[in-house]
Amino acid sequence: MIRDLLIRNRSYRRFNGGHPIRRETLCELVDLTRYGASGANAQSLKFMLLHTKADTDRVFPLLSWARFLKDWGGPAPDERPPAYVVFLGDSRIAKDHRYEAGIAAQTLLLGAVESGLGGCILSSVDRDTLRTLYSVPSELEVLFVVAIGEPVEKVVVEPLAAGSDTRYWRDHDGVHHVPKRLLQDIIVEPHT
Repeated sequence: MIRDLLIRNRSYRRFNGGHPIRRETLCELVDLTRYGASGANAQSLKFMLLHTKADTDRVFPLLSWARFLKDWGGPAPDERPPAYVVFLGDSRIAKDHRYEAGIAAQTLLLGAVESGLGGCILSSVDRDTLRTLYSVPSELEVLFVVAIGEPVEKVVVEPLAAGSDTRYWRDHDGVHHVPKRLLQDIIVEPHT
Protein backbone atom coordinates (compact mmCIF):
# COMPACT_ATOMS: atom_id res chain seq x y z
CA MET A 1 0.00 0.00 0.00
CA ILE A 2 1.31 3.48 -0.86
CA ARG A 3 0.72 4.80 2.69
CA ASP A 4 3.04 2.14 4.14
CA LEU A 5 5.74 2.95 1.59
CA LEU A 6 5.46 6.66 2.36
CA ILE A 7 5.75 6.08 6.10
CA ARG A 8 8.82 3.85 5.59
CA ASN A 9 10.35 6.35 3.15
CA ARG A 10 12.38 8.46 5.56
CA SER A 11 15.57 10.47 5.08
CA TYR A 12 18.01 7.75 6.07
CA ARG A 13 21.49 9.04 6.82
CA ARG A 14 23.24 5.88 8.03
CA PHE A 15 23.69 2.87 5.78
CA ASN A 16 25.28 -0.55 5.69
CA GLY A 17 28.52 0.47 3.98
CA GLY A 18 29.36 -3.19 3.40
CA HIS A 19 26.24 -3.77 1.27
CA PRO A 20 27.16 -2.63 -2.26
CA ILE A 21 24.54 -1.31 -4.65
CA ARG A 22 24.84 -2.53 -8.22
CA ARG A 23 24.59 -0.18 -11.18
CA GLU A 24 21.67 -2.28 -12.42
CA THR A 25 19.76 -1.53 -9.21
CA LEU A 26 20.34 2.20 -9.68
CA CYS A 27 19.21 1.93 -13.31
CA GLU A 28 16.00 0.19 -12.19
CA LEU A 29 15.31 3.00 -9.70
CA VAL A 30 16.00 5.73 -12.26
CA ASP A 31 13.82 3.90 -14.77
CA LEU A 32 10.87 4.39 -12.40
CA THR A 33 11.27 8.16 -12.72
CA ARG A 34 10.49 8.04 -16.44
CA TYR A 35 6.84 7.32 -15.61
CA GLY A 36 6.33 10.36 -13.40
CA ALA A 37 4.85 13.70 -14.35
CA SER A 38 6.92 16.18 -16.33
CA GLY A 39 5.92 19.77 -17.11
CA ALA A 40 4.97 19.99 -20.80
CA ASN A 41 6.29 16.40 -20.93
CA ALA A 42 9.74 17.94 -21.45
CA GLN A 43 11.56 15.18 -19.52
CA SER A 44 14.53 17.42 -18.77
CA LEU A 45 16.17 15.34 -16.04
CA LYS A 46 19.40 13.39 -16.44
CA PHE A 47 21.06 11.19 -13.83
CA MET A 48 24.65 10.34 -12.95
CA LEU A 49 24.99 6.98 -11.17
CA LEU A 50 27.88 6.63 -8.72
CA HIS A 51 28.36 3.27 -7.02
CA THR A 52 32.05 2.43 -6.94
CA LYS A 53 34.03 2.94 -3.74
CA ALA A 54 36.26 5.44 -5.55
CA ASP A 55 33.25 7.50 -6.60
CA THR A 56 31.45 7.40 -3.26
CA ASP A 57 34.67 8.42 -1.49
CA ARG A 58 35.03 11.38 -3.88
CA VAL A 59 31.44 12.58 -3.42
CA PHE A 60 31.02 12.12 0.33
CA PRO A 61 33.06 15.19 1.39
CA LEU A 62 31.04 17.37 -1.02
CA LEU A 63 27.81 16.82 0.96
CA SER A 64 26.33 18.20 4.18
CA TRP A 65 24.22 15.69 6.03
CA ALA A 66 21.89 16.95 8.77
CA ARG A 67 21.45 20.64 9.45
CA PHE A 68 19.62 20.16 12.76
CA LEU A 69 22.11 17.64 14.19
CA LYS A 70 24.81 20.17 15.02
CA ASP A 71 27.12 17.71 16.81
CA TRP A 72 27.00 15.08 14.06
CA GLY A 73 29.44 15.29 11.15
CA GLY A 74 27.67 12.73 9.01
CA PRO A 75 27.79 8.97 8.76
CA ALA A 76 30.79 7.06 10.09
CA PRO A 77 33.00 5.47 7.40
CA ASP A 78 31.24 2.09 7.70
CA GLU A 79 27.80 3.79 7.55
CA ARG A 80 28.35 5.88 4.44
CA PRO A 81 26.07 5.28 1.47
CA PRO A 82 27.38 2.80 -1.08
CA ALA A 83 25.74 4.70 -3.97
CA TYR A 84 24.60 8.12 -5.09
CA VAL A 85 22.31 9.34 -7.84
CA VAL A 86 23.15 12.86 -8.98
CA PHE A 87 20.08 14.65 -10.35
CA LEU A 88 20.86 16.93 -13.28
CA GLY A 89 18.59 19.33 -15.15
CA ASP A 90 19.22 19.80 -18.86
CA SER A 91 18.86 23.53 -19.61
CA ARG A 92 18.65 22.79 -23.35
CA ILE A 93 15.29 21.11 -22.69
CA ALA A 94 13.79 23.23 -19.87
CA LYS A 95 14.81 26.11 -17.61
CA ASP A 96 12.99 25.03 -14.42
CA HIS A 97 13.40 21.49 -13.11
CA ARG A 98 12.10 21.92 -9.54
CA TYR A 99 8.77 20.16 -9.81
CA GLU A 100 9.91 17.36 -12.06
CA ALA A 101 12.98 16.77 -9.88
CA GLY A 102 10.87 16.57 -6.72
CA ILE A 103 8.46 14.10 -8.28
CA ALA A 104 11.34 12.03 -9.64
CA ALA A 105 13.20 11.99 -6.32
CA GLN A 106 10.11 10.81 -4.44
CA THR A 107 9.50 8.15 -7.08
CA LEU A 108 13.09 6.91 -6.91
CA LEU A 109 13.02 6.80 -3.10
CA LEU A 110 9.71 4.95 -2.98
CA GLY A 111 11.19 2.40 -5.37
CA ALA A 112 14.23 2.10 -3.12
CA VAL A 113 12.06 1.50 -0.04
CA GLU A 114 9.98 -1.08 -1.89
CA SER A 115 13.18 -2.98 -2.73
CA GLY A 116 14.51 -2.91 0.87
CA LEU A 117 16.77 0.11 0.44
CA GLY A 118 16.49 3.70 1.58
CA GLY A 119 17.93 7.06 0.79
CA CYS A 120 18.31 10.72 1.53
CA ILE A 121 17.99 13.77 -0.71
CA LEU A 122 20.99 16.01 -0.14
CA SER A 123 20.60 19.53 -1.47
CA SER A 124 23.62 20.96 0.33
CA VAL A 125 26.21 19.96 -2.26
CA ASP A 126 29.49 21.51 -3.39
CA ARG A 127 28.16 21.70 -6.94
CA ASP A 128 31.21 23.37 -8.46
CA THR A 129 33.61 20.69 -7.23
CA LEU A 130 31.22 17.91 -8.27
CA ARG A 131 30.93 19.48 -11.73
CA THR A 132 34.72 19.65 -12.03
CA LEU A 133 35.39 16.12 -10.69
CA TYR A 134 33.01 14.54 -13.20
CA SER A 135 33.31 17.01 -16.10
CA VAL A 136 29.59 17.73 -15.98
CA PRO A 137 28.72 19.76 -19.10
CA SER A 138 27.64 23.36 -18.50
CA GLU A 139 24.14 22.75 -19.89
CA LEU A 140 23.46 20.30 -17.06
CA GLU A 141 22.53 21.94 -13.76
CA VAL A 142 23.51 19.95 -10.65
CA LEU A 143 20.20 19.89 -8.75
CA PHE A 144 20.90 17.61 -5.78
CA VAL A 145 22.31 14.22 -4.82
CA VAL A 146 20.34 11.23 -3.52
CA ALA A 147 22.24 8.81 -1.28
CA ILE A 148 21.10 5.19 -1.66
CA GLY A 149 21.83 2.16 0.49
CA GLU A 150 20.55 -0.34 2.99
CA PRO A 151 19.52 1.70 6.06
CA VAL A 152 21.00 0.79 9.44
CA GLU A 153 19.11 3.34 11.50
CA LYS A 154 15.66 3.46 12.94
CA VAL A 155 13.57 6.48 11.98
CA VAL A 156 10.34 7.16 13.86
CA VAL A 157 7.57 9.45 12.63
CA GLU A 158 5.73 11.10 15.49
CA PRO A 159 2.84 13.57 15.72
CA LEU A 160 3.64 17.25 16.01
CA ALA A 161 1.39 19.40 18.16
CA ALA A 162 0.37 22.69 16.58
CA GLY A 163 3.01 25.33 17.18
CA SER A 164 5.70 22.83 18.21
CA ASP A 165 9.20 22.58 16.79
CA THR A 166 9.48 20.71 13.47
CA ARG A 167 13.19 19.92 13.84
CA TYR A 168 14.15 16.26 13.71
CA TRP A 169 16.37 14.87 16.46
CA ARG A 170 18.12 11.74 17.72
CA ASP A 171 17.64 10.17 21.12
CA HIS A 172 20.33 8.54 23.29
CA ASP A 173 19.86 5.23 21.46
CA GLY A 174 20.48 6.84 18.07
CA VAL A 175 16.83 6.61 17.01
CA HIS A 176 16.02 9.42 14.58
CA HIS A 177 12.72 11.18 15.40
CA VAL A 178 10.81 13.10 12.72
CA PRO A 179 7.84 15.19 13.88
CA LYS A 180 5.02 15.54 11.34
CA ARG A 181 2.13 17.99 11.45
CA LEU A 182 -1.30 16.50 12.15
CA LEU A 183 -3.86 16.27 9.36
CA GLN A 184 -6.18 18.80 11.01
CA ASP A 185 -3.28 21.29 11.09
CA ILE A 186 -2.69 21.21 7.34
CA ILE A 187 -6.29 21.29 6.05
CA VAL A 188 -7.61 24.77 5.32
CA GLU A 189 -11.37 25.03 5.21
CA PRO A 190 -12.80 27.25 2.47
CA HIS A 191 -14.52 30.41 3.57
CA THR A 192 -17.01 32.03 1.25
